Amino acid sequence: MHSMANLAAIVFVVILKVAVLWPFTAAQLRPDYYAGVCPNLEGIVRSSVKQSMVKSPISAPATLRLFFHDCATTGCDASVMIIGSTGDDENPDGYLLKPEGFQTILDAKAAVDSDPQCRYKVSCADIIALATRESVSQSGGPNYTVELGRYDGRKSTDRSVRLPDPSDNLDSLNAFFSTLGLSQTDMIALSGGHTLGAADCDFFKYRTGGNDQSMNPSFDAQLQETCAKQNFAFLDDVTPIGFDNLYYRNLQNGRGLLGSDQVLYTDERSRGTVDFYAANQGTFFSDFVIAMTKLGRVGVKTAADGELRRDCRYPN
Repeated sequence: MHSMANLAAIVFVVILKVAVLWPFTAAQLRPDYYAGVCPNLEGIVRSSVKQSMVKSPISAPATLRLFFHDCATTGCDASVMIIGSTGDDENPDGYLLKPEGFQTILDAKAAVDSDPQCRYKVSCADIIALATRESVSQSGGPNYTVELGRYDGRKSTDRSVRLPDPSDNLDSLNAFFSTLGLSQTDMIALSGGHTLGAADCDFFKYRTGGNDQSMNPSFDAQLQETCAKQNFAFLDDVTPIGFDNLYYRNLQNGRGLLGSDQVLYTDERSRGTVDFYAANQGTFFSDFVIAMTKLGRVGVKTAADGELRRDCRYPN
């Protein structure tokens, strides 16, 4: 009971912080924030991300996950990029953030700073947000407007990381996302980002072998065979590098890879939204953009409590 009380207190504090920051954040962020100092910013990032995606198909899902991890931890401040001197930063091996995501951001930052107009004037946090949009749109997803004006944080600690568990039920997922100011609909739309990328077998192997009745038996057998050969499986094995609504159709057929994916369909409270997105890709795209915009406003730093990092990996 004592631990539950502590958890409730933490959740309340986080919600309070989000509520306090929200009005200021909305006023601070705007799409044309860099128009006067780096007018070619979006084109530079777009070109750089395109090159990264040619180098590795993993770069797009890795960048998208990086953005979520960053914003969901201490706010969208690029703290996830910091390499801690003592090894207690936000990116220990346990979170399985892929190096391709980090490299995509570092390459985009280098490209931005190669323009004399832009050098050291654009935050790493904004570059992550723009690179994520490009990763989504260049994979076939929506090409949406990105609000800009974030500053970079100066700290990164492993103990600040609180993320959903792959085995979470709907109540746990809703509780977590509510701390970010996001609704159940936002959560289900953001979960659609699992149309890209893969997950290690350790995250879902407990469901296979007939242990989870919500899993399609043929999918169960397929995953057992896959994990016997390699240590990962695609979150959407139909179009693993294409951003579309097949993730939701997979859930309808019992082919959700993670327990926290499939529960969105097995729980009647969220099934209707899954069915709607499965039948209406345009609505999924629209709601995904709304949810990403809300996520991008969480915990934004200002000049008072942030900086414009010259090297995304280290505070100035």
